[in-house]
Amino acid sequence: MRLLSAFVLVAISVSSVTTFAAFGQSPPPERIDIPRAGGLLHGLLYKPDGDGPFATVIALHGCNGLGHSGQIQPRYLDWAERLLKAGNAVLFPDSYGSRNAGQQCQPKQRKIFARRERVADIRDAQQWLIQQPWVLHDRIGLLGWDNGASAVLWAVRPQLALAGRQDDFRSAVAFYPDCRISSRFGWSARVPTLVLIGADDDLSSPSACRQMVDDARGRSALARIVVYPNAHHGFDRLNAPLHTVAEGHGHIGTDSKARADSQSRVAAWLAR
Repeated sequence: MRLLSAFVLVAISVSSVTTFAAFGQSPPPERIDIPRAGGLLHGLLYKPDGDGPFATVIALHGCNGLGHSGQIQPRYLDWAERLLKAGNAVLFPDSYGSRNAGQQCQPKQRKIFARRERVADIRDAQQWLIQQPWVLHDRIGLLGWDNGASAVLWAVRPQLALAGRQDDFRSAVAFYPDCRISSRFGWSARVPTLVLIGADDDLSSPSACRQMVDDARGRSALARIVVYPNAHHGFDRLNAPLHTVAEGHGHIGTDSKARADSQSRVAAWLAR
């Protein structure tokens, strides 16, 4: 199956990133090329100084992609800096750039799907990390935003566990995923999973996410949801005033209280 494609142990190429600019004082990431079915999965790797081993987070970008005009989005760099300070390495697979695709936010734009290509990317990234001597193999976590968060929900389902493998994700965090399909499919998780969403999110569905988590009780690993009052989609963004997205189909913007609370919750959840 394409979703569970074979993972070939081959060499990867690592070079300094020149097309993605770093913000602030962060060291520039490394560009990583990981073999995948049909090509290469490009990614950006942020790694603490030293030989490790390090807890590592696979971070899944949202529907706008990993970056624009040669720069990683400030939201993702902000999270990379926070995770680095906590001693984690962070790998951002570039699902869209690796397939020469633009943003996938509107239905008519979507050619790369959370439950198919993006789950395959998670698997390929995980298998590459397991081969690295600087990675703590039992402390690989998942973190995703909107479409990337939906991929996280698919990736942690018990049905996608690899037979015969002891290595699995330590935990997972999903920021404002679209839970409507997962809820209808009777979602549950095999690893502790935290869902964070705003009560006023009119792009995803807070009610579907709450129903999804509630329905998983008793047949799932630990699953928790936090619904932030008055918060919209993208509440964790850095200094993004609330605004209407293209074609007027929803709102995105920072909520300072939800942003601060989510930062502490993510740190504690990934450190479990």
